[in-house]
Parts: sequence; C-alpha cells; structure tokens
Amino acid sequence: METIYIPHLLTKTERKEVIDFEEFIPDLETLTPVRGRLQVAHQGNYLEVKAKAETIVTLTCHRCLKQYNHRLALNSSELIWLEETANQTDSSPAEIEVALEDLVENLSPGGYFSPRDWVYEQMCLELPHKQLCDAQCPGINLNDAEETESSEAASDSRWASLAALKRQLPSSVDQ
Repeated sequence: METIYIPHLLTKTERKEVIDFEEFIPDLETLTPVRGRLQVAHQGNYLEVKAKAETIVTLTCHRCLKQYNHRLALNSSELIWLEETANQTDSSPAEIEVALEDLVENLSPGGYFSPRDWVYEQMCLELPHKQLCDAQCPGINLNDAEETESSEAASDSRWASLAALKRQLPSSVDQ
C-alpha cells in the first residue's frame, strides 16, 4: 500500500480511493498476509477512512503459555481531521495542557496519509487483551507436592535440611 497524497484525493472520482490489498505488514507478525479493502474519502475538512481486513496471528496463552492461532478481523472506520497546523514542530514547553476535544487524529491537508500504518494501528487495537487459548484453559499444570519437593531439593541443595526437617514433623502439622 502506497502512501496517499491528500490533495490528489480531490481529483479522484467521488473524492475517494479504494485499495484492495493482500500483503504482510512490517512489525505485525502474522501467519497469513493481511487481506482486505480500505477506502479513504476526502470530505473537505476531514478524511473518512474505512477498512475491512483479516489475518491470522500466533498468540501465547496468558494462562498456560501455549501458542495458538487467532483470526484477527478488522471492521473499522475513523475520521481524521485536516488542519494546517498538524505535524508541525512546536517550540512550546515540553508539557502543555490539551483539551479533551483536541485528542483526535490530525493530518495536514497538503500532507500524506499512510494506509499501511493506519491498518497496522487498527490491527494492533484488535489484538485481544486477554489472550486465552480456550475459555476453559486450566492454566499451567503443576506437579504433585511430593514431586515438587524432590525437584526443589535436587535443584538447590540448601533446601535439603529444611526438607529433612519437614519429614520429621508429624503429618498433622503439615498443611
């Protein structure tokens, strides 16, 4: 996907560009290419961006740490405001107060729009926060307590005296 020079959108039919794509996006590790359709429409003082895309990613389960494949499906739209002051370097102090209504995406009307970056950002937002291989995932399978004790003793000899002391205690005192 090539970057779009925003003023060229004004010369296109219906002032929009539709891009069908099937490609791997840098920094987005996927098993299959990201496949979809992106539409960028110039609406005067803003761009209306819509996309439908899908791919398959390999994730690691947060409970059992196994890897599993997950289908990412994107159906997103965004309004990107066009402002002359967008993307200009500002010599103001490092810390400034920003009003809530100013927290929107801005581009210069004479600048460029990168569809690849936009799709990458949207795909990253679609990644599940809670990555589980299965809703019923039991988590990491822990060994029995006896096996754990013997492996602890084998892995660190400093615990041997504590293990010997635990064996001398009556069984009712044990947990």
